[in-house]
Amino acid sequence: MSAETAATRPNSHADRPYPFLEDRLERLRAAHRYRFLRRVDTAQDARILLDGAQVLLFCSNNYLGLANHPELRAAAADAADRFGCGSGASRLIAGNMRIHEGLEERLAAFKQYPSCILFGSGYAANVGTLSALMEDGDIIFSDALNHASIIDGCRLSRADVRIYRHRDTGHLESLIKEAAGYRKRLIVTDTLFSMDGDLAPLPDLVELARRHGCMLMLDEAHAVGVMGANGRGAAEHYGLDDAADIAVGTLGKALGSFGAFVVCRPPVREFLVNHARSLIYSTSLPPPVLAAAAKALEIIEAEPERRERLLKNAERLARGIRALGFSVPEPVTPIQSVVLGDEAGAMDLCEAMLARGVYAQGIRPPTVPPGTSRIRFSLMATHTDEEIRCALDVLASSLIASGGTNPPSTPEQEK
Repeated sequence: MSAETAATRPNSHADRPYPFLEDRLERLRAAHRYRFLRRVDTAQDARILLDGAQVLLFCSNNYLGLANHPELRAAAADAADRFGCGSGASRLIAGNMRIHEGLEERLAAFKQYPSCILFGSGYAANVGTLSALMEDGDIIFSDALNHASIIDGCRLSRADVRIYRHRDTGHLESLIKEAAGYRKRLIVTDTLFSMDGDLAPLPDLVELARRHGCMLMLDEAHAVGVMGANGRGAAEHYGLDDAADIAVGTLGKALGSFGAFVVCRPPVREFLVNHARSLIYSTSLPPPVLAAAAKALEIIEAEPERRERLLKNAERLARGIRALGFSVPEPVTPIQSVVLGDEAGAMDLCEAMLARGVYAQGIRPPTVPPGTSRIRFSLMATHTDEEIRCALDVLASSLIASGGTNPPSTPEQEK
């Protein structure tokens, strides 16, 4: 075939080099599930420059407002001066530095566990831990609304997996009783669920795990720095601190930095160092982010008023959302959703609010179950009363403009 013929032939390889990808992308667009990147040109704060326009930010996990804190910036800069910008290797080769071990000691003490191991991200922590500890012949019990990283870790483990209905400990117990003959049994759950903002029933889960001889693993990613009298997480909120065998936390949300950690008993840490592939085969976290996280821990312990302000902001937003006819779980947390139901309605509302200067992201399947597409709000301690009122006014006017003033009734809203 001549070059001229190939260039002019409709749907040629030159015009559509990946038709199978383009077809799937088109199906995503038709289903209102197509995703794209927005660009932020400022630091994470209550007000940001998004795609060239100043907007109020209500979808960042920077809960305590520490990502742009001057003391974190200074700590990161000092660590870069002393240790460089990168760690150069994995922890098991030349990437294990004193600054890594020092932060692990601090995090273990903060979470009241005897040991800790750092991971490159919360995703890596969950995938690495679950796929290392559990294997063929074992069984995992996982909450239906657990984070994608937990779901993927369960799949990679090759263990059998049983999904229990969200927060339904009766259903969980029935599944445990049916699961005889397995070598190891593990219950895994988020503690503060990232899309609904509700809490796992940790007292009941701890009791079930102990009574039935199951290990218990908690993902405290959205709860560390936010929940509990000292900001240690949802386990502390319930007075259970170190009751779980394993707890995962992140440095990239309330702590304003990047990376993640697993707190556990020493044999578990030793096992993960030898078997967690996402740890073994990843370059270790760079010194600047470790120094920033360590400084964030200092601030969290020294300034409880940040957490108090955050939870007061959450109460203000919850009152406004309820006044519009939507449900907010108790206890109120910084994550709150306005469930619209269908994908198109959620994304139309997101764009309508953004046009009015408020950025709260629309969330669709597969991140949430079909029929529960929503606007997800996440609060920061740095939001002012005026900014929260503005967000609620924009939400109300945008709902009216989009015809979405009658919220759908869903099982999750009725709980």
